[in-house]
Amino acid sequence: MKKLICSLLISMFGLSLANASSGGIAWDKFPQEKSTDVAALQNGAKTFANYCLNCHNAAFMRYNRLRDIDLTEAQIKGNLMFATEKVGDTMKVSLDPKNAKDWLGAVPPDLTLIARSRAAAQGSGADYLYTFLRTFYRDETKATGWNNLAFPNAAMPHVLWELQGQRVAKFVEEKDHHDETKVVHRFAGFEAVTKGTQSQAEFDDTIANLVAYLNWMGEPAQGTRTRLGVWVLLFLSVFTLIAWRLNAAFWKDIK
Repeated sequence: MKKLICSLLISMFGLSLANASSGGIAWDKFPQEKSTDVAALQNGAKTFANYCLNCHNAAFMRYNRLRDIDLTEAQIKGNLMFATEKVGDTMKVSLDPKNAKDWLGAVPPDLTLIARSRAAAQGSGADYLYTFLRTFYRDETKATGWNNLAFPNAAMPHVLWELQGQRVAKFVEEKDHHDETKVVHRFAGFEAVTKGTQSQAEFDDTIANLVAYLNWMGEPAQGTRTRLGVWVLLFLSVFTLIAWRLNAAFWKDIK
């Protein structure tokens, strides 16, 4: 009975995460070309280390794996390692989970596989993250002072607000097309409150680089796997041709 109850609770928790990640507004398309851009991945790693790795772990990722995106150990140690000294260590933060729960209300999730875990019918996990990180707005009714269009009532504040600036969301009331007795709130755009250190185009590019890195971190060997796959298919094509001709030679004298 206990196992059944635990299974049901786990299923409900999984469904709540799926609903959270698929709710809100339609997702914007992540610029897929960033996924193979080494400079974008390096920039994304820098943003991740400076803004995300303060609270979120990436406990299944080692710093030395960043050599796969053409970073040297000296660059990794000098620019990206703040909570450890060994380049072979995993990307863990020094924030104590108990303190995190007391201060933030919940332990921040591990981000190693966040891009892979957020895929839904609306798009890929990268699409969700690209939309989520770009749709924060000021909301003084929330404990953090921030809200999000892609994930309404998110507990996470806008940690990149200095780059983007502060803005508020405008909503208009209109009749529900399915029930005219009801009124719905429709998002009508953002209104800037303060300017950030980056323009909107620059901020979108920063987020695209960060999401590219998060997507890469979920499967660092993806590029190698893809390249190897091409060679395997070429080998099989040549081998098939050779096998076909050998088969014809072995059976040519048999009527």
